[in-house]
Amino acid sequence: MGYLKMQRRRIQRVTTAGLATAAIASLVAACGSSGSSGSSASSSSSSSSSAAALSGTLNGSGSTFQLTFQQEAISGFKSVQSGVTVNYGGGGSGKGRTDLASGVVNYAGSDSTIPPAETANFKGKTVLYFPVIVGPITLSYNLSGLSKPLQLSAPVIAGIFQGKITAWNNSQIAADNPGVTLPSTPISLAVRSDSSGTTSNFSKFLVEAAGSAWTLGSSSTIKWPATSHAGNGNGGVAQIVKSTPGAIGYVDYSTAKASTLTFASIKNKAGSYIAPSSSSASAAASQVTVAPDLTFSAVWAPGAAAYPITAQSFILVYQKQSNSNAVKMLQAWIGYLVGPGQKLTTSVNFAPLPAGLAQKAKAQLSQIGS
Repeated sequence: MGYLKMQRRRIQRVTTAGLATAAIASLVAACGSSGSSGSSASSSSSSSSSAAALSGTLNGSGSTFQLTFQQEAISGFKSVQSGVTVNYGGGGSGKGRTDLASGVVNYAGSDSTIPPAETANFKGKTVLYFPVIVGPITLSYNLSGLSKPLQLSAPVIAGIFQGKITAWNNSQIAADNPGVTLPSTPISLAVRSDSSGTTSNFSKFLVEAAGSAWTLGSSSTIKWPATSHAGNGNGGVAQIVKSTPGAIGYVDYSTAKASTLTFASIKNKAGSYIAPSSSSASAAASQVTVAPDLTFSAVWAPGAAAYPITAQSFILVYQKQSNSNAVKMLQAWIGYLVGPGQKLTTSVNFAPLPAGLAQKAKAQLSQIGS
């Protein structure tokens, strides 16, 4: 996919503010509708390619990490279920979870599990997790004149994002980059302004990989140094990096590639500096331990070829739906994401799920009911 094409898709996405209003209307309509064909989607036909024709609208919001994948999958799904309209707005993982808890969307995109502080928002309802993609979080930077891309280790990244390392020719950065002449350019931090799964996974990496060198903890929101520049969504951070000499920010690989950013190789658990890519994300995903509810973390995964800041992204959906048509549509849509849609991942610079995990996700579709 070309850069201009991807940018047009980004511009065309549904805004979160507009989505909430549209979602309420569509949910009301969905409650009064039934599957037009009168056929049910069996567990085997949850792979949407074999499901009966359906009609209705599904709305989702949340993770900007999975936004480009959502956009590509929505286009592909339309050729399979032409009667189903799927809308997805970004806003960040926290916004998606809030929208799902508030009942204004049918599903949420989130790069992390529901934090304990948000559990009460779901009022005891069971939420199912469906993993859909894995992909790298890059350390993208704007620094010209270097002889080769930067290499960064976790303690150095921790020092940069806590405001302790403030210039690019700092001796700790130089130690990670022997033979590279570094400029004295001041470092400008680009971070997220919204509640973000990318922030959660990036900070989790620092907790696990930097140890005591990192003191800001891990959360969907972090109290960054006051001099930081905050942007909304991965796209907002990418724009700050692109337009600010000396900037560095954490941006998902898909967005970084679309924005033509330069990014660092990161020192992994095995001690190797690994560049972000679909293949290095796959190497990390192959090492994860998956919980019974299909949640897992690909951050700081072992393996010589594993990229250490590989994140995962989930679809969150209520186990119990209000009507059978909503059940059928969600089974068909999520079945497409974890089935045929997996072939789309590398075209938008993500990595597909490991085959065994995709099969578990398909099997879990039968748990969605009314």
